[in-house]
Amino acid sequence: MDKFSPHYFTVRVYYEDTDAGGIVYYANYLRFFERARSEYVRDLGVSQQTLLDENIAFVVKKINMENHAPAKFEQEITIQTIISELKRASMVFKQSIYFEDRLLVSAEVQVACVNLLKMKPCAIPSLLYKECLRVN
Repeated sequence: MDKFSPHYFTVRVYYEDTDAGGIVYYANYLRFFERARSEYVRDLGVSQQTLLDENIAFVVKKINMENHAPAKFEQEITIQTIISELKRASMVFKQSIYFEDRLLVSAEVQVACVNLLKMKPCAIPSLLYKECLRVN
């Protein structure tokens, strides 16, 4: 069992997200996961624009994604995001996409905090780190 509370983000599948058959194109799941992580951070009260103004960003270091079933045009899908590992300069998220109660896609995403001026890893800002700990 994960020690952190899950975050949920819902989005509708638009035509632009799909292939010619009305099925979500696999690379677009990465966009849905990214949006869900961004909304998670926003809901924790941390502005990514403020982080960027301080030359801090998060970059995806590693992702492992598994497709279980397709999402389809006009479905309203829910992305569940859980922090499974929190370190001083990186986090691992477990993310799942559901349509109703059916698991469609799962992923484990490792992100690293970087100083954009130096392009080197740096500590996660203390406000965000503390907020991540709070939601456990």
